[in-house]
Amino acid sequence: MLASRRRQSTLGLSLAALILGSWLSLHITSVFFVDLSQTPLWMTAAIMALLCWLYVGIFIVAHDCMHGTLAPGHPRLNRIIGQVCVGLYAGFSFRDLHRMHIEHHRHSGTMSDPDFAEPQPMGFWRWYVSFMCKYLTVRQMALMAAQSVLYVLVLGATIENTLIFWIIPALLSSLQLFYFGTYLPHRPGSKAFADHHRARSNSYPVWLSLLTCFHFGYHHEHHSKPGEPWWRLPAVRRQGQS
Repeated sequence: MLASRRRQSTLGLSLAALILGSWLSLHITSVFFVDLSQTPLWMTAAIMALLCWLYVGIFIVAHDCMHGTLAPGHPRLNRIIGQVCVGLYAGFSFRDLHRMHIEHHRHSGTMSDPDFAEPQPMGFWRWYVSFMCKYLTVRQMALMAAQSVLYVLVLGATIENTLIFWIIPALLSSLQLFYFGTYLPHRPGSKAFADHHRARSNSYPVWLSLLTCFHFGYHHEHHSKPGEPWWRLPAVRRQGQS
């Protein structure tokens, strides 16, 4: 058991460092050093898409921290890394997100679930706006505004680069996380949920599952076994299908 936890921690921390390091280096390079007037449109779009995907990865790392699966047996380390991730993502409080996420697992798909909008939340945009309003705070928005001022007025980033390589990818990643990690898995449909978890999984192949939401779309598996990190969810799914 101890050796298994060590292996999980080693791999989890290595993947987290890769995701965070990749995002940070691309974020700094694109916001402060990319000359949009000299950059082809396709390259700008590619950088934005990669930043969006890495933003999703940062949040999924923080999500593993909420479940203590990034570094099992090291709650303080999980909290520290989790706060770094959600702070970099959008100035969130890890403690507040953690509390609400635990409630989501306890009351999934009910009116006590903070991620659930209404008795029949079928409309994507209405649910997304309701979802975001529950998580955004005045403090968090003030921090993001202060960071924008710091980037442009103190560090010399252009408004265009700040918008294109920071604000837009962050917003798009929130849509990506919501669509694949909340809307599709928890949306009521004509077919009843399999069990009390009230969560469905997509049927994407592993490569597409990784690209869409770091395997968070294998959502029933996650709710069934929240102690498994994101990178083990494909194996959990295969075991369930065998």
